[in-house]
Amino acid sequence: MDKLLRNKKAIIIFMAPALILFTFILFIPICQSVYYSFCDYNALTPAKWVGLKNYQGLLGDKTLKIALKNSVFFLVYSCITQLIMGLFLAALLTNIDKGRNLFKNIIYLPCVLSSAALGLLWMFIFSPKLGINQLLQKLGMEGPLWLMDTKGFIILPMWVIAFVALWQYVGQSMMLYMAQISGISKSLYEASYIDGCSKAKSFRYITLPLVRPMVATAMSLNAIGSLKFFDMIFNMTEGGPNHKTEVLATHLYQQGFKYFKYGYASAIGVLLLVLCLAVTLFINKVVKTEPYEM
Repeated sequence: MDKLLRNKKAIIIFMAPALILFTFILFIPICQSVYYSFCDYNALTPAKWVGLKNYQGLLGDKTLKIALKNSVFFLVYSCITQLIMGLFLAALLTNIDKGRNLFKNIIYLPCVLSSAALGLLWMFIFSPKLGINQLLQKLGMEGPLWLMDTKGFIILPMWVIAFVALWQYVGQSMMLYMAQISGISKSLYEASYIDGCSKAKSFRYITLPLVRPMVATAMSLNAIGSLKFFDMIFNMTEGGPNHKTEVLATHLYQQGFKYFKYGYASAIGVLLLVLCLAVTLFINKVVKTEPYEM
């Protein structure tokens, strides 16, 4: 292995495919998007340099303000709920013997299903005349307009979609935390039980400190995923009613592929990229991790 690591040609050969894919699939498109964000570019005319005009347009875009508010709501909601629920389910399943794999697979199953299909499924479940409201009507109650109510600072459809997103992706956080918890030596828990610690105290003083590195990783993934959230919202509400459920990704899609404002859509994409980088750096700064020997 040491001889292989000293062989620079071998290192270059093994790294070349990944570097080529990264360059042509990610790096070059990102650079092009940054350039087009400074251009007036649509489907009919070639790109024309306009400087900061697109970014000035972002400041007066009312729909963008709604989309930014909803994206921040998704960010905060996802990070908090996925952390709590994912860690709770991981700790619960790690401490049971019978049925662990069954429950783990059931909870993780929504993660591997198509978000577009799930969005259509939940759209019918929360339909005004079908699903939950139909069941409530048989019980003599009138259900709310789950995906159409526009009252409140954070409207009801956003809470509904956020709940569906939690249901779909909590299994991912659970699996990450389970992997980290499984790596903790059982001798630490046995020693704590001998010293008189309860399971609750062992979880607080052993499990939580040792899963902190995975907390930073899981929160970063949740934050980036929530900021890029698109398919579920697009299939459940398409950003409506009246753009009230728009997020940055859906607004970018509308501007780029419905109105063909590629330059303006690129500016939204650059804003989204900057937010993802800033949030990731913030999480890594706040959630400090220390090395532990297990």
